[in-house]
Amino acid sequence: MSALHFLYVRFADDVCGYVRRIVRDSHEAEDITQNVFGKLMTAIQKYEPRDVPFAAWILRVARNSALDHLRARRQIPVEEVRTDDEGAEQVGFERSQCLRDALWRLPDEQREVLVLRHLAGLSPGEIARRLGKTEGSIHGLHHRGRAALQAALREMDAAPVIAASG
Repeated sequence: MSALHFLYVRFADDVCGYVRRIVRDSHEAEDITQNVFGKLMTAIQKYEPRDVPFAAWILRVARNSALDHLRARRQIPVEEVRTDDEGAEQVGFERSQCLRDALWRLPDEQREVLVLRHLAGLSPGEIARRLGKTEGSIHGLHHRGRAALQAALREMDAAPVIAASG
């Protein structure tokens, strides 16, 4: 307890001043400072002298506590969170239908590689073993299949929109 009292006397003003600059409120800064020193009994076990000086370490703990406090009190306006999702289900259905149609336009091998890679999550090596092909041929089928899928989606006016880089 005397060691904690020593640390409080030595560092509380520095911690409180630092936190005050972050939260911009004296009362909140005092509360956060009290919390930092309250948690210090358990948090101090994570401090290793060779990494950083104790003063820098405790200020980092204080900074994290202040940022956690700011995040917790941040209000999210309900009007902005809720969006009008009327018709979103229909758009999602149409997109999945276009993707399904575009996939069926591909040659069987390309479609199979794309499905195994992107839907089943298999690696090119796993796909090669499963289909009895070389990994190089799987890479080629994958590349050609993606290009053909993009072209088919563009034909259907269903290609993903890519932001132009400036």
